[in-house]
Amino acid sequence: MTTTVQPPIDPASEPRSDASPAARLGRFVPSLEGMRALAALGVVLTHVAFQTGATGHPVLGRVWERFDMAVAVFFALSGFLLWRPHAAAARGLGTAPTARRYLLHRAARILPAYWVVVCAVLILLPSAANTAGLRVWLANLGLAQVFVSYTLTDGLTQMWSLSVEVAFYLVLPLLAFAFVWLRGERARWRVPAVLTLGLVFLTWNFLPVPTPEATHADNWLPGYLPWFAMGMLLAELADLEAPRVRRIAGNQWLMWPIALTAMLLSATNLAGLPGLTRGEPWQYVMKMVFGAIIGFTLLAPLVLRPETRHRFLESRVAATLGRWSYGIFIWHLAVLSIIFPVFGIVPFRGHFVIVYLLTIAFTLPLAAASFALIEEPIRQWTRRRFG
Repeated sequence: MTTTVQPPIDPASEPRSDASPAARLGRFVPSLEGMRALAALGVVLTHVAFQTGATGHPVLGRVWERFDMAVAVFFALSGFLLWRPHAAAARGLGTAPTARRYLLHRAARILPAYWVVVCAVLILLPSAANTAGLRVWLANLGLAQVFVSYTLTDGLTQMWSLSVEVAFYLVLPLLAFAFVWLRGERARWRVPAVLTLGLVFLTWNFLPVPTPEATHADNWLPGYLPWFAMGMLLAELADLEAPRVRRIAGNQWLMWPIALTAMLLSATNLAGLPGLTRGEPWQYVMKMVFGAIIGFTLLAPLVLRPETRHRFLESRVAATLGRWSYGIFIWHLAVLSIIFPVFGIVPFRGHFVIVYLLTIAFTLPLAAASFALIEEPIRQWTRRRFG
């Protein structure tokens, strides 16, 4: 969901479509910014749909609910971008960052803007401030909401996914260490190893994991590792000399219809019950399967055939929204919480389109300010200070 934004390279210096893996490694893929923007807008859409009652529509309601699959795209993006240096290093195409440097840059990228939102919401948003005790403050500042009961609060409930993502950041160096023996000639086993990782953790929800009251183990990192694994798989495939695999998996006219089909199937009872009702373990597994398919098939054409141009995803508007996507994600629920009283709209009583447009309109300036005043300056300072 949240990855370091790099400046576009000079088109004249771009590797050709037949460039070697070493040349492709350092290549910026601008279409990923556009995909990140669409994922952020999808997250906003599903939250607006719930709070306006649009999810109760007999036909489209389930589809609006399943725009939460945008989280699968965020997780796959993180898996791809953060795992790629390790995949490349295993094939002698570069050097992976040290755990200390990697974690420092992740913290600088995520925490400052996030802490600003948490403080703003828990101080200024009445529905959150009135119930924000010490436990709520500590759990939210520490991104431990999915582990601590009753700490997901108004304006910040979307942060459960950020809590999961940060857990992945912490685990990634351990995964890299576990894969360290798959280097050189043994690197060919990395693809089946990553696939096995994803498949094994599809069984997580069947395990009798004890949890505190009002918390659920299916909201913890192991349950979502299949989504991250799809990005890791793409990172492994991106540096393989496998033209046939790149040609098939990188074909957008094949992959994107598969993504659409998985999205529509996820809107059925195969992937869970309507609303917030908890489904059966097998339904949870199916949701993870559909999310993994969506994440892989949406990103594969972008990263396996980066020479293909995607005009909309690479447009100036999409690139800008992509850079602001983290701000959109962390601010939009706080904005949505005040849209209803300010404009006199009753929650769960309709006005889906109006509320969505208003939420976007008021979130974008906050996201732009977050990027320009917090995220980018701290990122640049961290690079100058620590390399």
